[in-house]
Amino acid sequence: TKPTQHSVKTLLEIGLQPDVLICRSEKHLTKELREKIALFCNVEPAAVIEGRDVQSIYEVPLVFEKEGLADIVIQKLNLKRRKPDLRRWTSFVNRVKNPSGRVTIAVCGKYTDLLDAYKSITESFVHAGAENDVAVDIRWVKAEDIQHYGADEYLKDVGGLLVPGGFGERGVEGKIEAIKYVRENNIPFFGICLGLQCAVIEFARNVCGLRDANSTEFKRTINNVIDLMTNQKRVKNLGGTMRLGGYPCVLVKGTKAYKAYRRGLVYERHRHRYEVNNNFRQKLARKGMVFSGLSPDKRLVEIIELANHPWFVAGQFHPELRSRAVNPHPLFRDFVKAAKEFAKESSA
Repeated sequence: TKPTQHSVKTLLEIGLQPDVLICRSEKHLTKELREKIALFCNVEPAAVIEGRDVQSIYEVPLVFEKEGLADIVIQKLNLKRRKPDLRRWTSFVNRVKNPSGRVTIAVCGKYTDLLDAYKSITESFVHAGAENDVAVDIRWVKAEDIQHYGADEYLKDVGGLLVPGGFGERGVEGKIEAIKYVRENNIPFFGICLGLQCAVIEFARNVCGLRDANSTEFKRTINNVIDLMTNQKRVKNLGGTMRLGGYPCVLVKGTKAYKAYRRGLVYERHRHRYEVNNNFRQKLARKGMVFSGLSPDKRLVEIIELANHPWFVAGQFHPELRSRAVNPHPLFRDFVKAAKEFAKESSA
């Protein structure tokens, strides 16, 4: 208890008297420990809350509720008490801890040495996995490795591939090669932001026959299927001037995107300057690319998919930022479902 006592003493020295102490611990706090901490830290014994290690961070609210933390806070703030309904949360935690199956999904990016860069994506897979009653095992694949060693070694046994957002040319060719592999092998694919742009470039090169297709962000060619948005071409100050925040997206009925969202108008969060070049939309569509989500004025492509593929969907936005524990993002949910089904069929 000494470190706790010293911490509280330091708080008292600057005029702060804690009302509640949450004590991080690897083990259960005994009654004697709680009473000793309460005595020397001048708090009520009931206000010494156990914050022991748990298997999943999503268990923490359940542990604190069992410890009575919410009741203490409500009492201290003189608020009206309501009994929380934690049935959905408890069910979610149980599925996270005890899934009925597992599925491996590759994430091909260039920041795989710093996985915190993809934290929102990692948690979105937890949410979507629980909804599908599976644990998602993420296989982190460095895009440059695919560029050097080929896609088969890394993707031949996965249930799906996600290509996340990013900036800059490094690793892009590896991402494009990975997308080509899953498209040709009917492996479920989900692209986010740059992932959509790489999917369009790959399709333009290998299906539409535009061999030099690229983005103006990386290389200028006569077939820049990805280009700066019109209103971005005049921007000189690059600080905070991207297309940022929530924007509406109108979905096309009968598409995988519409089936996932189950409605025709959605709002998603954006962070980008480049978009599908409208000069190539007809050519891409003739070869089978479906523009299943558009801005209300139909000038910006928000979602693309392939009609002749089991599940090949990409969005220009960041769905991982809108996923929640008991309310997974619809595209993540359906992507994991498709990966689960593909893995089951592949192992049959």
